[in-house]
Amino acid sequence: MRYWSVFFLFLLLETGLAVGQTTAIKCGRLIDGISDAPAEGVTILIEQNKVTQVGRNLTIPSGAKIIDLTNSTVLPGLIDAHTHILLQGDITEEDYAEQILKESIPYRTLRAAAACRIALLNGFTTLRDLESEGAMYADVDVKKAINNGVIEGPRLFVATRSISTTGRYLLRNSAYAWELHMPKGVQEITGADEARRAVREQVSYGADWVKVYADGGYYRTPDGKFHSTPNFTTEELNAIGDQTRTLRRKLSAHAVTPDGVLPAIRAGAASIEHGFALDDECIALMVAKGVYWCPTIYVNVWVAEGRAAQGNPMNQVFNETLPTVFAKALKAGVKIAFGTDAGGFAWTENEAKEFAFMVRWGMTPMQAIKSATGVAAELLDMQGKIGVIAPGAFADVIAVREDPLQDISALERVGFVMKDGRVYRNEMAEK
Repeated sequence: MRYWSVFFLFLLLETGLAVGQTTAIKCGRLIDGISDAPAEGVTILIEQNKVTQVGRNLTIPSGAKIIDLTNSTVLPGLIDAHTHILLQGDITEEDYAEQILKESIPYRTLRAAAACRIALLNGFTTLRDLESEGAMYADVDVKKAINNGVIEGPRLFVATRSISTTGRYLLRNSAYAWELHMPKGVQEITGADEARRAVREQVSYGADWVKVYADGGYYRTPDGKFHSTPNFTTEELNAIGDQTRTLRRKLSAHAVTPDGVLPAIRAGAASIEHGFALDDECIALMVAKGVYWCPTIYVNVWVAEGRAAQGNPMNQVFNETLPTVFAKALKAGVKIAFGTDAGGFAWTENEAKEFAFMVRWGMTPMQAIKSATGVAAELLDMQGKIGVIAPGAFADVIAVREDPLQDISALERVGFVMKDGRVYRNEMAEK
């Protein structure tokens, strides 16, 4: 017993979480994730993994660990509400198949651990990971490993396998010999009973969210309107939504055109992913029902040229129309949560590149920051706990040398990262 007590004390000291220890962060500018303006000359007091006080002229306890960020802008840890840690970029279907067919789930899980560390060091202390893309429940394992201190990574909310209907997702049966039973990137269902069973199964294995692929096969008609093929019958989609609510989870829907967006919202989707072709009816319904939108802008830019070269120009078309859609949704008051689809693009690309597009297309820098802090926290039902620097919140803190309110690309150059009171990156603070 004595050995374990000494070991546990050593571990706490090493991670900066010793019982009773206070950490004081002295900020130059503080963007707290909620307020409309930054605060100057503020100090943050932290006990173990929680913020206890935020303000000016605070009394710093004797013996406190002091981190001097007075030359920096300090923010809450960022939240990316749409990622795929078990993917490493898939411009083409061949890129996707290469991972599904040639990389074992254990190997993909190791790569996911590396992706999580990259995200954390880039300042993303929380991710909502929207399905494992054929890796079964490996996202739950990565979450456990992070929570248990086995690996370093963000706080994860996971959706496990995602749900689509038979034959409506990769790997496509038509691309391979029909005698082969190809692995799929989703859990396939047919009928309402299978839909309910899929939700129950995923939640039993640890899903925090349920995700559906509501549509596919996108095209544009001569009148300029976008359409797609819905993946579910109304009965199937409503069964998923009902079962998700019954098990006290929330539903996320990959949906690009009104043909997918509107049925998903009516079935109870809390968030629409991508939504590149939202129309006025979609926007009005999202505002009325408080549905969040993750626009995932950068992934569309990243894949467009390569897909067009293979004969699919739709991502290039969406790149042309999405700025107008974004501006219209923003003006109407749609709740826009920061989500990048990282994993859809390579993890060597910084997720924070998304911010520049959001600002270019009409958001103020503060609105863009809030999309990745306070707004995303609300989507995750974690308001007051993450995405904010305030008493009672987890001590997730990042800092950048420049002022992101003047240049939003500063968030691509995070130099200080703290998660749960532990410092993972420190390239700028005077200790």
